[in-house]
Amino acid sequence: MMRYTRWVLIIVAGILLACSSNINWGAEHWRTVLQADAKGYHAYLPALVLERDPNFGSFERIERGSYYNPDLFYDYRSQVDGVFINKYFIGTAVMQLPMFLIAHGYALITGAEPDGWSKPYVVAVNLSAIVFVLLGLWCLSKLLASYAINDGAIAFTVVAFTFGTNLFYYAVVAPGMSHAYSFGLCCAFILVGRRLAISPTPERLVWLGILMGAIVLVRPVNGIILLALPILFDRRQQFQAVWQLVRSNSRFVGASVLVCIAIIGLQSSYYYAAMGTGMVYSYGEEGFNWNDPHMMDMLWSYRKGLFIYTPVTLLALVGVRHLWQRSRSATLAWASFFVLLTYVLSSWWNWWYGGSFGSRVYVEFLGLFALLFALAVQGLRQVWRKTFIAATVLLTVLCQIQTYQARYYQIHWSDMDSERYWDVFLRVDQLP
Repeated sequence: MMRYTRWVLIIVAGILLACSSNINWGAEHWRTVLQADAKGYHAYLPALVLERDPNFGSFERIERGSYYNPDLFYDYRSQVDGVFINKYFIGTAVMQLPMFLIAHGYALITGAEPDGWSKPYVVAVNLSAIVFVLLGLWCLSKLLASYAINDGAIAFTVVAFTFGTNLFYYAVVAPGMSHAYSFGLCCAFILVGRRLAISPTPERLVWLGILMGAIVLVRPVNGIILLALPILFDRRQQFQAVWQLVRSNSRFVGASVLVCIAIIGLQSSYYYAAMGTGMVYSYGEEGFNWNDPHMMDMLWSYRKGLFIYTPVTLLALVGVRHLWQRSRSATLAWASFFVLLTYVLSSWWNWWYGGSFGSRVYVEFLGLFALLFALAVQGLRQVWRKTFIAATVLLTVLCQIQTYQARYYQIHWSDMDSERYWDVFLRVDQLP
């Protein structure tokens, strides 16, 4: 690990922990950490690990009793053929499991309520999110190093994408959502893909299968990251070498596919335990409207636009020119993937994805923007580099101000428009 980047990762870890402690762990603040979808993700662990109940019979006791909050009440269950199941996918809970078990041991030792929902378990959710964000940042730094990007540029990129995007929000303010976990897994996936392109080995095929299974288990639509692999190849010869590896190592290819299916199969195992069938669509009438995408809204709307609330990603597009100079095929692959990703994400019936800060569904793919960003930092001429760095600092400050505003609902979780946005723009005087 390069010196500056190593220290930046250590400092980032300290800041994430300090901010989480300050915001979430004191007094009764922990009671508001798990909201909406986050409750559904976490609910698997108390239900399956502690109660052996796949149908969530304790819902009323927990949600309307022990931890009742009329402002945060949320029913994360779906009723299918008269049976209650969890609406959400199990992957986030699987990623949280190690910290959950540590929290359970702590609760038993200290006398805290060992029901899966008390303070130790909520702190464990927060710590789990931080671990996966740090995993993602470490993988990102290794990915950038493989492009011969210097230590200083990598360190600056890590800082910019931790604090200048909504990644910080989903590590600290809303750590129970799936995005911190998806970010870590997707960054690990593209790192392994890059290493496969540079130095093909059969073991890396298996690792891709493991990571793909975990990515889909957490959030199925994120399986689209598979189509980002061509971005990581610089030359045709690399494609040829990997293709030859695939053709000559059928056992490893088979193992990769099987382990991927086995991991995704954990969801079917849950459905079978809950309902006696392995195939269930738990989202009811919610789905994709492929004929009515909101691509421009996803990118530019004041409601949740990516480039409005995470303008560092827009700045990163300066790096397209530098990627083009390195590899035209990789640049075309990046552009094609971005268009396809935006089309798919914006085709969901609720294209703004409910309560969130910015367009939360891009968080897992920030590593691909960071690649362009780092190439720009290193490749720009000195005078333009200084301008680029200054713009990044200003946009990072803006993002942190807006993150703080989002915590106090000055930036509304769902109903922003242009008038409301500009009414509170940089209004730090109105903050508590």
